[in-house]
Amino acid sequence: MSRRKKGEDVSGWIVLDKPEELTSTNAVSAVRRVFNANKAGHSGTLDPLASGVLPIALGEATKTVPWLMEADKAYRFTIAWGVSTATQDREGEVVARSDVRPAASDIVAALAKFVGEIDQAPPAFSAVKVDGERAYDLARAGEAVELAPRKVVLYDATLEATPDADHAVIAVRCGKGFYIRALVRDLAAALGAQAHVSALRRLAVGPFTVEKSISLDALKELGHKGAAFERLLPVETALADIPALAINGEDAFRLKQGRPIVLLPHVVEDLKAKFRPRTIAGQDASRAAVALCEGQAIALGDVRAGRFKPTRVFQLSSKE
Repeated sequence: MSRRKKGEDVSGWIVLDKPEELTSTNAVSAVRRVFNANKAGHSGTLDPLASGVLPIALGEATKTVPWLMEADKAYRFTIAWGVSTATQDREGEVVARSDVRPAASDIVAALAKFVGEIDQAPPAFSAVKVDGERAYDLARAGEAVELAPRKVVLYDATLEATPDADHAVIAVRCGKGFYIRALVRDLAAALGAQAHVSALRRLAVGPFTVEKSISLDALKELGHKGAAFERLLPVETALADIPALAINGEDAFRLKQGRPIVLLPHVVEDLKAKFRPRTIAGQDASRAAVALCEGQAIALGDVRAGRFKPTRVFQLSSKE
């Protein structure tokens, strides 16, 4: 007997405005239940103490998660001066105190030095693996964890407010692998102060922004009314910055069988002009494109030697 499938074939993206205290894994499970979807995943963990944009992929959209993992992100966070913690957030044990309260002008000047490509050591309490184990597991066990610096990018950083001497509100836009807690740690050190992150909100992940998001309570309410699908974004939404190739039904049929298609010379030249260096899940994706038929994603693939060869094929019905 064949095994009965758990859940429905639902494909697309939900931009969840994750509340504080909820883990990313539990958020995915909650959204999956709303849609009774048979497959779901997210595009990058958001700490339980943080709120904001958590893009959740359902069904075939999970095939595009690696692409969104590489996307730029935007955050707004609050620094609490005077106390540093083991985790660099309000949850951790206090490890140092200081009476230093940096002036706004000093914060702006120090912050500017972190903009651009920098070397940043991830926090000890992070998901980075050390000899096969998560750094946070080692840190919680009392082991000394020192993680090697990595190249990361901070595109811009703005001091938005200083509500009082003990707090500063900062907004940033950064690349993959950037840790806000590490920035606060290093910024405090540069200012001769102690500090931690007291509030963190993610405002955007690639094309998914907080303006497009929905709270879990609101999504559940729509689910009770049978209207949750109104908030489901197409699979291809996560591929907004990838060159698109418009194809006909015949080529779509070939791609769905895993067969390459031949491209006209002018189509190849048009795509080449849009290519840029990129690495996805450790693989070169500088010549990647997404094939669309009547606006719907058919396949991801590479353009080489005048052909488009599919690497991931989407099994979507015409209504999705």
